[in-house]
Amino acid sequence: MPSHTFTVNGKSVTVDAPDDLPLLWVLRDLLGVRGPKYGCGIDICKARTSHLDGEAVNPCVVPVAEATGREVTTIEGLADGDRLHPAQEAWLEQDMAQRGFCQPGQIMAAVALLKRTKNPTDADIDAIANVCRCGTHFRIREAIKSAPPPGWGDGGPHGHRRRASTSPGRCSARCMACRRANSSCVQRP
Repeated sequence: MPSHTFTVNGKSVTVDAPDDLPLLWVLRDLLGVRGPKYGCGIDICKARTSHLDGEAVNPCVVPVAEATGREVTTIEGLADGDRLHPAQEAWLEQDMAQRGFCQPGQIMAAVALLKRTKNPTDADIDAIANVCRCGTHFRIREAIKSAPPPGWGDGGPHGHRRRASTSPGRCSARCMACRRANSSCVQRP
């Protein structure tokens, strides 16, 4: 059986798998990475959107051979320790999750979009075409528009930073950065 070495969320991995085995099954079944979900299996729902060398891909249709020597990032790889990625924080601020099944793919698609364009239009957001059965598309749009592009603020390569509440002068209950840092809202004087 062929051996494939690539990076998953910053860690080098080697797996023995057929070249044509979908990357999704390698991630979930062989490596125990559960963020990318199995949805439709035919590249329509995009519930399993991940990044391959920083570009959004759907690992249900990417053979593991295409990942060899490359970097795979899943939702588990976005946070920097206990610092959430700005898109993850925007999701919390917009109270996005209902069932949560599609959310990892939604966030990964949003991050890829924000890498391509700093101020995405409604058409840009609609073009990512991730399916949400809960009907939270309006809040998804608001979360994407409120998340800063990667590299903004004091963050590293993924754009991590302390994020302020969307309400100037006070923290929302969901301001995870402020609660984690055990401090007041970063927007307070």
